[in-house]
Amino acid sequence: MGKLEEMKATALMLDGQDPLGQFRERFITPPGRIYMDGNSLGLPPKESLEGVQRVMEEWKALNIDGWLEGHIPWFTMPEEMGRRMAPLVGALPEEVVMSGSTTSNLHSLVSTFYKPEGSRRKILADELNFPSDLYALASEVRLKGGDPAADLVLARSRDGGTLDEEDIIALMDETVSVILLPSVLYRSGQLLDMEKLVRAAHEKGIAIGFDCAHSAGSVPHRLHDWGVDFAFWCSYKHLNGGPGSPAFLFLHERHFDREPGLAGWFGYVKNRQFDMALGFEHARSAGGWQLGTPSVLSAATLEAALQVQEEASIERIRGKSLMLTDFLIELVDGFLSAEPYGYSIATPRGHERRGGHLAIEHPSEAWRICCALKSRGIIPDFRPARVIRVAPVALYNTFTEVWEVANALKEIIDNREYERFPKERSAVS
Repeated sequence: MGKLEEMKATALMLDGQDPLGQFRERFITPPGRIYMDGNSLGLPPKESLEGVQRVMEEWKALNIDGWLEGHIPWFTMPEEMGRRMAPLVGALPEEVVMSGSTTSNLHSLVSTFYKPEGSRRKILADELNFPSDLYALASEVRLKGGDPAADLVLARSRDGGTLDEEDIIALMDETVSVILLPSVLYRSGQLLDMEKLVRAAHEKGIAIGFDCAHSAGSVPHRLHDWGVDFAFWCSYKHLNGGPGSPAFLFLHERHFDREPGLAGWFGYVKNRQFDMALGFEHARSAGGWQLGTPSVLSAATLEAALQVQEEASIERIRGKSLMLTDFLIELVDGFLSAEPYGYSIATPRGHERRGGHLAIEHPSEAWRICCALKSRGIIPDFRPARVIRVAPVALYNTFTEVWEVANALKEIIDNREYERFPKERSAVS
């Protein structure tokens, strides 16, 4: 096998053949840096700045009339953004709406489906999910009079990084009321077999939903066709909506007549919302699960972000994403796994088993290596205890940048650069 340096020619060749290469120019990339953290916060599309400026101008010129006369009327913006989002996750237009935050949507949806009665009193989740989801699920159990220690069941991992669907399915019994799982595990990047899990849950009469925060915008889904009961996701990771940009929720059309577990005035039947009736009548669409007034300024970036996604197509995004991560796996396996480097890939290898980011593990110095990467202008992130997360994003990262990351990982060990940094982790990593 040749040297790592010789693989740069391969990276340059792949960049020359990249059908999505022109989309990099649509983003504001940080000068002098290689950004590999799009699974935490995506880069801003250039047109997003125009969207924010336009909404500011509408506010200035139209004042309150912007609710009906804006370029995208603010009053119907949640439904319009949901319509634009729906094809990216395989949903019907009326099954998706822009609303709130990831956690508020979790509460809105889980409270709708979690109806503990008789022996069905448990929520089934997993121990590898993003902790915020588990905090929220525990509070839902308490709100319904239960005890999270008994009524929040967590599927366990066999290896500390991934989940086996059969282990989850084995826990689907007559005591489970609702299931909530991640589509892609935030730490390892494992992609769960959502279709298989939905089929198994429905065979047992259990409603099932997914947190798609780490897959929306990078992995195609067929939420409607698979029969997923509900789902939710943020828009600031692979969707590039900006820090704190509004989230989305999905509700399968067969549930439109359910009563929302949480009610708010923006979920009212749209054409009668301003009747100010005391009785709540929710819209028969995902829009019925909205709560409060949308954050129009925070949503102003989403039109441009979704436009780029639409033009690139989720299928082509997924194709390039897999090529980028395949290339990084090849470099780590081929040049960085043996001593003195000791790096390994903790993400499943099969295309059907991984999302858009990789978990690169180092047994002892992952945190300080992450610091050394940042000092070189390469931006990944760290997850305890030994994971360096690297997300080469199809819309704006290149194969040459992936090679640069691998080369930096090598040189940081060769030169012992990590030793310049403290072992104590900072508050945000």
